[in-house]
Amino acid sequence: MICEEMQEFAAACGPVGALLGLDFGDKTIGVAVSDGLRSVASPLETVRRKKFTVDAARLQEIIAHRAICGIVLGLPRNMDGSEGPRCQKTRAFARNFARLSDLPITYWDERLSTVAAERALLEADASRARRAEVIDNIAASYILQGALDRLGHLGASR
Repeated sequence: MICEEMQEFAAACGPVGALLGLDFGDKTIGVAVSDGLRSVASPLETVRRKKFTVDAARLQEIIAHRAICGIVLGLPRNMDGSEGPRCQKTRAFARNFARLSDLPITYWDERLSTVAAERALLEADASRARRAEVIDNIAASYILQGALDRLGHLGASR
């Protein structure tokens, strides 16, 4: 089930349980997970893209192993807020994955998440090779943390 609105996603997920954050790219999928109380997002791994069935199988392994109850997928909008070809690819991936999983899926605006991740890695004095290795799952954690913060505000306003 794809939830366009965060309120719909929050209702579908329930109040507790770990969430999965994804930074979907052409060559990799950055993966992050939250704790069960949904307060902190942590980078987990970077999945090297092969083909949809292989990628989906790896994500389903993570979901089963971590008892995930919802997915937050970064939506790469253009800086003016419009949606281009990358958004279309991301939405197509979500539709295809939704056919394989009953988990609710929502989107989170990922503009500048990779920039923030790169800045954090530079401040940590990570080497160029190390940055290339972890940038996608760090970006996924920024995406997921943004969604967690929004969910926290939704819960506080009820």
